[in-house]
Amino acid sequence: MKTAFFILVILHGLIHVIGFVKGYELREIKEFTLPISKPMGIAWLITCLFFLGYGLLFSISHRYAGIVGLAAVVLSQILIFLVWKDAKFGTLPNILILLVTLVSMGQFFFEKRVQEETDALLSQVNPSPAQPITEDELRDLPEPVKKWLRRSGMVGRPRLTVGKVTQKAEMKLKPDQENWFPAKAVQYTRMDVPGFIWTVDVKMNPLVFFRGRDKFAEGQGQMLILLEALFPIVNASGEKLDEGSLQRYLGELVWFPSFALSKDIIWEQLSDTSAKATLQVRDTRGSGTFYFTPEGDFSRFSALRYQGNEADAKRQEWVIQATQYQEMDGIRIPTQMTATWKLDQGDWTWLKLQVTDIQYNEQALRDRKPAD
Repeated sequence: MKTAFFILVILHGLIHVIGFVKGYELREIKEFTLPISKPMGIAWLITCLFFLGYGLLFSISHRYAGIVGLAAVVLSQILIFLVWKDAKFGTLPNILILLVTLVSMGQFFFEKRVQEETDALLSQVNPSPAQPITEDELRDLPEPVKKWLRRSGMVGRPRLTVGKVTQKAEMKLKPDQENWFPAKAVQYTRMDVPGFIWTVDVKMNPLVFFRGRDKFAEGQGQMLILLEALFPIVNASGEKLDEGSLQRYLGELVWFPSFALSKDIIWEQLSDTSAKATLQVRDTRGSGTFYFTPEGDFSRFSALRYQGNEADAKRQEWVIQATQYQEMDGIRIPTQMTATWKLDQGDWTWLKLQVTDIQYNEQALRDRKPAD
């Protein structure tokens, strides 16, 4: 599909050379019956170069491809209107290229927004290694949490202040959906000042996709979903989403074990293998229960979480289940998990998630590029 579109752009661009040839009378062009001046001929050549440049940028998925493509289409269509009788059929490929270009520009502005929000989230973060965590710092934690921290390899390592989690996933957007949609996601999480920003690209079919961004910062959550990176499907915020985003953040501390030592968390031991955690960030407060295996691995996280952000939304049990573990950067974490809503009509497992890479502290920030 991408190759076919690239060929279309190049051929459509090269056709504009005809206007240059006609304007400079380099060859007789019978298909053009209307006169073209030499300045207009130059305009046709410039438009050709814009299309060729767009084709190249599109082929390498360059972030500025959409802007160049839009300029090419606008120039082309102006020229077509000036010789409409001879060139009107060039409007059809221009429409197709315009649609693809608009999607590219939607991607550009979405990614620029995410970069700016990520920069704000990570501003003034100090990723420098702190003193290693000692056994003495674990003394006030519930026994199963202590065992998990030891099992994870966190004791003897510096506290984590920021992390970057790269993920691939499969998603179901509603309980009765049969097929899974493939997705890729990246998340930045900050522990010294609690917050995260998660971006996801979900392919519904070869032509339809959506981009999503979940954010939690300063105790507030926000969800944004754009069809084709252009059309808003969800743009939500509010107290229910604040609480749900905090509970998600709390459950994901299993990727960042040192956050269990945060003074913002109140722990309560429930059994030899479970403990309840309550986290408060500014005015937002939420709880969840962590379950561990006898060996000390994280097994499951359960929370009563709002399903949706509507006025009548109710809390439902939301469960994260670990299915596989792996050591990454010296820390043992769950790398494959599922997320399930426990609904009255039955369980809805809507997410299968795999962590493909995780980076901490300085390494998490190393490859970041600031927003333009």
